Amino acid sequence: MKFNKISDSLYQFFLSEKNKRNIERVFLLVAIGSFILHLFIIGCVHLNLIPISEPSHLFVNPIAAIYTPFSFILVYEVYLLIYYLPKSTSIYVSKQYEIITLIVFRRLFKDLSNLDLVANWFNNKNDLQFTFDLITSLVLFLLIYLFHISHSKKQDSSNTPPETLHRIHRFVHVKKWMAIALVPLLFCISVYSLISWSSGIIEPDASDLSSLKNVNNIFFEEFFNILIITDVFLLLFSFFHTDHFHKVIRNSGFIISTILIRISFTVEGITNNVLIVSAVIFGLCVILIHNKFEKHSELDESSMSKELED
Repeated sequence: MKFNKISDSLYQFFLSEKNKRNIERVFLLVAIGSFILHLFIIGCVHLNLIPISEPSHLFVNPIAAIYTPFSFILVYEVYLLIYYLPKSTSIYVSKQYEIITLIVFRRLFKDLSNLDLVANWFNNKNDLQFTFDLITSLVLFLLIYLFHISHSKKQDSSNTPPETLHRIHRFVHVKKWMAIALVPLLFCISVYSLISWSSGIIEPDASDLSSLKNVNNIFFEEFFNILIITDVFLLLFSFFHTDHFHKVIRNSGFIISTILIRISFTVEGITNNVLIVSAVIFGLCVILIHNKFEKHSELDESSMSKELED
């Protein structure tokens, strides 16, 4: 019982509704401040007041300044992902899809600053990547909408036996502990990523140039590694809650989807876009088939209960 009290106290400290609102305000203020600071640095670079050698060209075009506040909004979205982890596995997964979609949208702002309005549009690497990202962002937006609809259809719950409720409560408690562990981990990774990237700009080193070029991957590459481990633990602990085939396949499918998203960070160009879209399509198909199984099992249970009554 004392162990439960500790977890409840930590959960309230990190992931209560009140603290969520406070963290939201902090991120909003930081996002506004970072946007102004980024614009100021771009102005200083143009006036040759600050010498910056940065291969991702984030300090050349003022449009690229939108990239910075968007990055802080994305980190807040990661916090929301952790916030929803104990509440619903499906919402937690949908947040993963929202994060990767926002990463693609953020990349569009960077692509816009590198556009070359030339006749041979499809022969230009930057213009071609912008086209891929533009189409990908719209497809992902639609897929997430469909995922939300499929999840909302699943919300109807029938009379649940007390034993099942106890299992659900235990599983939620495990997910709370996982969420509590992820919050400080998120903070440490974000601070480390920011310091590493900033030091790489101020004192560029030949060994760091490759990581600076992949500025879109900073923080999220490591975080999705942690998400894969989290998803595996969710799958293993879910066996204490249920051993239904469709539940196991759903949770396993979500792991595959997360791995595909993680792999997308290792490639560039159209391969990156295809992997991201494939990950979300796979997750959507998994939950749609899972919902069909759920309906079928509910019909079977109701027919069995009627037979027993007769």
